[in-house]
Amino acid sequence: MESPGTPPGNEEIWYLSSESTKSGSATSKTRGDRRHSSSASSSSASGNRDSSPGSTGSNGRRMRPSVISVASSLPTVREMHDRRMSSQSSLTVPSYPHVSSVSSDETVVSSKKVLTEFQKVAARDPKIEEERIRRLARCNTEYSRQRGVFDRLADWADSSHTHLRNQILSPFLRSCRRPSLPSKEELIRLAQHYYPARADVKVQVCDFGIGRAERTEITLGRIEEYWQSKPDWADVRWINAPLGLGLTHSSVEDIFLHDGQPGREFENGGKPGWPYIETEVLNLRSHKNFQEMRDVFMILSNMKELDEELDQCNFRNDENSSLVSDIEWRAGHLATTANFWNLVASDMPWQLDEGLAMGIRGPIEGLMPISRHIDPQILSTHPYFKDSHLVRNIFRCFHRSDGILLTLSPMGGVNYLDKKLSQHLAEPINAIFDNDNACAPGYVFSAFADQGTSTWHRRTVEWFLTYLVTEVGATPHAHRQGHNAPELDPSYQVIIQDLKRRRHAPWRKDETVKLVRDYLACIDELTTIKLICQRQVELFKGMQQDVRKFETEDNRARRLPDNPNGESMHERVKWALSFVKARHESFEKLLIDTRQSMEALFQLRSIEQNELAIVSDSQNKAILIFTGVTIVFLPLSFFTSYYGMNLSTIVNTERTEGYFWKLCGSIALFIVVVVSLGAFRHQLRNTWHGRRPVKPPGSMV
Repeated sequence: MESPGTPPGNEEIWYLSSESTKSGSATSKTRGDRRHSSSASSSSASGNRDSSPGSTGSNGRRMRPSVISVASSLPTVREMHDRRMSSQSSLTVPSYPHVSSVSSDETVVSSKKVLTEFQKVAARDPKIEEERIRRLARCNTEYSRQRGVFDRLADWADSSHTHLRNQILSPFLRSCRRPSLPSKEELIRLAQHYYPARADVKVQVCDFGIGRAERTEITLGRIEEYWQSKPDWADVRWINAPLGLGLTHSSVEDIFLHDGQPGREFENGGKPGWPYIETEVLNLRSHKNFQEMRDVFMILSNMKELDEELDQCNFRNDENSSLVSDIEWRAGHLATTANFWNLVASDMPWQLDEGLAMGIRGPIEGLMPISRHIDPQILSTHPYFKDSHLVRNIFRCFHRSDGILLTLSPMGGVNYLDKKLSQHLAEPINAIFDNDNACAPGYVFSAFADQGTSTWHRRTVEWFLTYLVTEVGATPHAHRQGHNAPELDPSYQVIIQDLKRRRHAPWRKDETVKLVRDYLACIDELTTIKLICQRQVELFKGMQQDVRKFETEDNRARRLPDNPNGESMHERVKWALSFVKARHESFEKLLIDTRQSMEALFQLRSIEQNELAIVSDSQNKAILIFTGVTIVFLPLSFFTSYYGMNLSTIVNTERTEGYFWKLCGSIALFIVVVVSLGAFRHQLRNTWHGRRPVKPPGSMV
């Protein structure tokens, strides 16, 4: 027997027939015999004795009831469910004006369940999934085409330091000639592939209403049109633009706030005079893609012949009324230029060692020195993270009283950790929003795509902002897929254990230097992650005070919740605060452990050096005695050997002393030359092959 709203696969447990359970017929007896063979056999051995709880046997003792009789007297799961539903429906629930009622059969989406349950809240639409697969195929085809151009460009750039060998052999061998540079048109398309023109940046517009949600993809060139108003059926409109800290970011946020009244202020979560929410998010990017972005920026930004055409196409498709003029004014005010490379530099995610983004006061502070070289991370030594690079991005939220929320962040990496991390990293950055298994903002939309705002505690932009910030700020984690992938802190624990194992390994040349470098890299990464977690703890503590103030104001104004069964803002922030606080404590312990381990390494190496010094001292004394004897007898040996030579008395030879010096001098000179080449072989090899420095100087945007 089935009932509406039954989860697939649970019919056998949830909707077990009461008749088949209660009856003492053959069906119940068969189940009892199969599941409790010992009880059934003992019951059958009693013959025709009454098996009821109150009966007694022939010896006057009270018989123990059988399993079948006890099971038949227990209520079924369905009956227990019906009793609970009837008891809840019997309670008197006041009818609130402007409050949508949620029936008992309707699933209420809780953010805690959304985060931890294995099954997805909103089923993936097959049509949407097919469209996503087709879009990925188009993106991969375009990436393969641009990858060929990039390889040719990288080969050309790597050969800029011409080898001495190639200079000599290039007229004769084609393989020694410098690769040709791609055409100008190919370089323009390559730059726009990795760094889209500002007017062509993809922006996601999500509308949420009662039982309804819609998502539209537009370009930044039309963004002003969509934040002027929202549909009548929508309670909240969310506009997500992938823009980092820079001129475009600053202009977009100013125009957005100027076109409407600000929403309720997060005074404690924000900053004095700037009551808006921002947090710094850790996410994973493909190491290969991250390196390609750096290479393209560093190489093409130095080609001045491309600047004019790139600047012209930057806002060629712009339809906004004031965005371009505001960017130009802002650039003049900040004494910089609004060229292509200055505007797209904010798309570059930050490495862990490139400072902290939270608390930045202006767009100029968001422009960091960019180097072509990517510093290796100790996290990549873990097998699970071998192809990934942990980066940092700012996530800023601006909301207005008309229910429109604007979020700005260049975050395009993986937020959720699961067994398919390598597949998620291989997806194009501009299509990652569609993958709700990897992207936190994409998951937030899919969580409410089916029922819209029906499950929200309050259908306000402040509630959705709180939900979004707490969901994004808690990443990266592996909770959504049931911990089928390692978290960050356990992964660092494995790395620290490996460093401790190497600490006790036998001494080898240069091994201690490499080990200390790995320790320092681990300490730097742990310190940065701990500071980010600390700032997030402070943020959520401030938001906790703000949402309490909001709830107090709503209670005083008698604004009742739209869905009393939904999760409130205070509950959501409380969960995020406890989650981030636990992560902060974990990384703080790991940092202390790593520092103590490195101090133990220094002490161990110091003891080893002392022992080696004692052994070396005894050897030095022996060498000193041997050197003294050699100094005394070496001149005597030389003079006696030299003046004792008499070549003319050698039988059957007419050679003179001059012949001896020509022969022996040539041999001695050859030996000196060979030894000198061997001693300076590394410098000579680098000169011959024309190798570049390990880390080229950075370029300040």
